[in-house]
Amino acid sequence: MSRIRSETGQASVEMVAVVPLVLLVAAVAWQAVLTGHALWLCAHAARVAARAELVGESPRRAALSALPSSLERGLAVERLGGGGIRVAVRLPLLVRAWRSPLEVAASASLGDR
Repeated sequence: MSRIRSETGQASVEMVAVVPLVLLVAAVAWQAVLTGHALWLCAHAARVAARAELVGESPRRAALSALPSSLERGLAVERLGGGGIRVAVRLPLLVRAWRSPLEVAASASLGDR
């Protein structure tokens, strides 16, 4: 009976020790999802901007129209040789108040010029 009493609360101690690890893994996984989503949106914006460049419209305005407002703040649109366009955005972080030092970029080209 004394052995059973000595293990009372063991599950609580183990849970308290594991909860921060579980939260950290969840935060890292969610950041990976945010990064993938930003890459996907950046590639789409690059294709839209390249299309706009091909027909003589503003690639920056086209890229802005393809991005959600949360990614517009760090947008950079650059013309590449051969009619290509490179679009870069700041990587979104879990906490919107933090500003990311990293950016993700994608480029697209439609046709030879």
